[in-house]
Amino acid sequence: MSDTSEPDAAGGESLFKRIGGYEAVDAAVERFYAKVIADERVRTFFMGVDMPTQIRKQRRFLAHVFGGPAPWDGKALRHAHRHMKLDEGHFAAVAGHLQATMVELGLAPELVGEVMAIAASTHDDVLDR
Repeated sequence: MSDTSEPDAAGGESLFKRIGGYEAVDAAVERFYAKVIADERVRTFFMGVDMPTQIRKQRRFLAHVFGGPAPWDGKALRHAHRHMKLDEGHFAAVAGHLQATMVELGLAPELVGEVMAIAASTHDDVLDR
């Protein structure tokens, strides 16, 4: 896949491109899942999950929501998470791991803020509210 991406709604470079394209998304997803799997608060949700497939899906999803070129054709967030019965603590743990990952990867604070705003926008769907 190429690292070209669509401009954002304001006509500027997409978040996907500004964070480093597929290379950055790939690195983020690998680190993110290492944190999630090590976290006793949320790791049980991934027991029995085909993690290579999950990682591929998450890479595609993040590339899409960050403004990358590939469309998302996977499940809607609400549908994908409804059966999990997640709560605020679960959401906060996963969001915290995402934020820590982005900081570790050296993203500028404003880019981390954009990533976290996108994560926050998923709250009600992920928690089925």
